[in-house]
Amino acid sequence: MTDRDETARETASASNANADAAAAESSPDDTTDADTFRVGIHVTETELRFVVNVPSDIDSGWTDPDAFQRLVERVTWEQLDQRETLQTVATRAAEGETVFLGTVTLRPDETVVDHTLRVPPLDGA
Repeated sequence: MTDRDETARETASASNANADAAAAESSPDDTTDADTFRVGIHVTETELRFVVNVPSDIDSGWTDPDAFQRLVERVTWEQLDQRETLQTVATRAAEGETVFLGTVTLRPDETVVDHTLRVPPLDGA
């Protein structure tokens, strides 16, 4: 299930990410040389998949798709508690649903410019 616009990889086992890690402060000029990736968790019958939506106009500096996807995943779990997030999605989201966690904005030099990541507010309703 790999394509340019939505690449999914099965998440690794839960780890204790540092929830206090902060994204670099940004100004409007900082994002002009950065790309924003939308991040989510896709629920299947048997697994949860970490999903990275890749912009169609991605910077040519990103030469290794696996590397930037690993970077996006690492940044995500530095900002969110992986166990809490996956447990929330697993218990409250329907099979076939993709729950988006927010965005991560990065430069090809791996600088985190900004993020809007949050634990999904699923009500179970």
